[in-house]
Amino acid sequence: MKVLGIESSCDETGVAVVDTEQGLLAHALHSQIAMHQAYGGVVPELASRDHIRRVIPLIHTVLSQSKLTLEDIDAVAYTAGPGLAGALLVGASVAQAFAWSHDLPTIPIHHLEGHLLSPMLADPVPEFPFVALLVSGGHTQIMQVDGVGQYKLLGETLDDAAGEAFDKSAKLLGLPYPGGPHLAKLAEKGDASVYDLPRPMKHSPDLDFSFSGLKTAVLTSLRKLEAEGTELSEEQRANLAASVQAAIVDVLGYKAIKAVKQSGLKRLVVAGGVGANLQLREFLSKEMAKLKGTVYFPPLNLCTDNGAMIAHAASERIKAGLTDLTNKHYDGSVRPRWPLDEI
Repeated sequence: MKVLGIESSCDETGVAVVDTEQGLLAHALHSQIAMHQAYGGVVPELASRDHIRRVIPLIHTVLSQSKLTLEDIDAVAYTAGPGLAGALLVGASVAQAFAWSHDLPTIPIHHLEGHLLSPMLADPVPEFPFVALLVSGGHTQIMQVDGVGQYKLLGETLDDAAGEAFDKSAKLLGLPYPGGPHLAKLAEKGDASVYDLPRPMKHSPDLDFSFSGLKTAVLTSLRKLEAEGTELSEEQRANLAASVQAAIVDVLGYKAIKAVKQSGLKRLVVAGGVGANLQLREFLSKEMAKLKGTVYFPPLNLCTDNGAMIAHAASERIKAGLTDLTNKHYDGSVRPRWPLDEI
């Protein structure tokens, strides 16, 4: 079966085609970063309008790349949540309209399930079961994944997600949106030992996280420097960026490895936009090697939101018998808040 997947939960419009037998055939992505930079963050109304402009041309692009026609598609998957309500409705409406016009089933996909299964698009493919660190701008969770649709929450952030901590700290340092990648680049020039930033909840008995205090510590450090009456130098900014990154990676890595040890499993999967952070990848690769285990990452171009992960998740649900392909109710409903344990 050939599945068309549409992702429009936030500020990326992604479309892809996945074959249940052959895998990913084609994918295309449009990022709204340039549009939102002027506002320092995502503007939901602008995001929705841009999805409307981009989604149809992207569908034609992936069909052309995969040498398929509209008539070759067997099912349409779309992100039904969580995410921005207006943005989700764009993808859902297009998916439902296309499916209705071609008498095809639609498959609503949970955005986080797409991320959790995205490392399966890489080579080698992780086998079930595994521990997953899902870390992005909006989510930081540790899950045990026993199979498609079988997810157990082991720990999560109690406030800011790791991606938010990156972005908010970057904004305090005067870096452009999205701050995470810019902070990581600046950190390459800095010394992480200069500023002793906190590692919130690193040694708590559970697997939960907290990153809001880290942002406050960055603000406090900046105010102390300003109080000295000198303009913040590029070296000081780089050192603070390196210290922020080190603190976040330290906590994420420690808790992820702790979860692996507690589970007794030897496979760790990292998914989500922060999974592209090279320092986090290096840390986890070394620690898993010490445990004689393996860590899996999605391809760098599939770490952020994309249509490939949505089409792939739908394909995996079809193969696992978790999707009723005879159900053709075209209601187009979305769930901006959708707990993963309710799918």
